[in-house]
Amino acid sequence: MTVITLLTGRARPLPGSDAQSGIMKAPVTGPLRLGPEGFEGDEQADRRVHGGVEKAVHHYPLDHYPLWRGELGDLPALAAPGGFGENISASGLTETTVAVGDIFKLGTAVVQVSQGRQPCWKLNHRFGVPDMARRVQQTGRTGWYYRVLEPGAVSPGDRLERVDRVAPDWTLCRLWHALYVDRLNLDELKGIAALDVLAEGWRKYAVRRLESGRVEDWRNRLDGTP
Repeated sequence: MTVITLLTGRARPLPGSDAQSGIMKAPVTGPLRLGPEGFEGDEQADRRVHGGVEKAVHHYPLDHYPLWRGELGDLPALAAPGGFGENISASGLTETTVAVGDIFKLGTAVVQVSQGRQPCWKLNHRFGVPDMARRVQQTGRTGWYYRVLEPGAVSPGDRLERVDRVAPDWTLCRLWHALYVDRLNLDELKGIAALDVLAEGWRKYAVRRLESGRVEDWRNRLDGTP
């Protein structure tokens, strides 16, 4: 079990861009209702790629913050939880110890790990670092998302308790390695394509690579360029 910081935010202008974003999250002081598509009071600006039932809650490990400060210095976005747009900040859980399908009790709600986070170009503006999204992807310090199995109430200081593991061999680190490092490993791609507890969008990446023998172009997502 690990104690959480709970964060939400409304969409607002992204510094240095014409775009709106919900990436700026701040801690809340009272309980919130967690429904199938996220916390009350939370907002995503671009619903095509953010939010939805498979990305209802974003978790980013507090453990990564000292590593980023060591690499980038004391940037404002690294001063406190919320820099990466996370709803849940906690210590003791990382991509190496959390697997797709892991089920957690969170307040009176129950959530399940659905996929890793795919960093996008908005992180570049959030941090003022032109290649921040690429750095996040390259390090594997991405965070992850939960789907909501049972809605409920969640309060700051609640404990996140893992209660079941559906696919413990498929850690988020293993998925990251297959998708972003050893990118055309056919055995790993076949395993991902068949991993039904993984969000459908991620399984489709594996299917497309198996069919085409090619890796998708990430430039638009990471750099904001076509």
